[in-house]
Amino acid sequence: MVLLEFSMSPLGRGESVGKYVARSLDIIDKSGVDYRLNPMGTVLEGEWDEVFSVVKKCYERMKKDCGRISCTIKVDYRQGHAGRLQSKVASIEKKLKRPVKR
Repeated sequence: MVLLEFSMSPLGRGESVGKYVARSLDIIDKSGVDYRLNPMGTVLEGEWDEVFSVVKKCYERMKKDCGRISCTIKVDYRQGHAGRLQSKVASIEKKLKRPVKR
């Protein structure tokens, strides 16, 4: 299974790019892939081809009306482990013996 964190935004569209992020989140949400939105990007969990397909759909939608796009992608592959969106945080909370902010 793969955890993929990405951030994608258009360049040259002003300071606020929330409408573009919202369009991407709509694609992600409809994909059925497990995900978590955070202030700096979105983390997807699934099989390699599955999560990269979602990123590609976000890119294809954004390029329709954006001539320049910035995208950062970080990937963590771990064979056979699912549910890491929750379990990685739970593991740290167990070590700290307290919940962390989410």
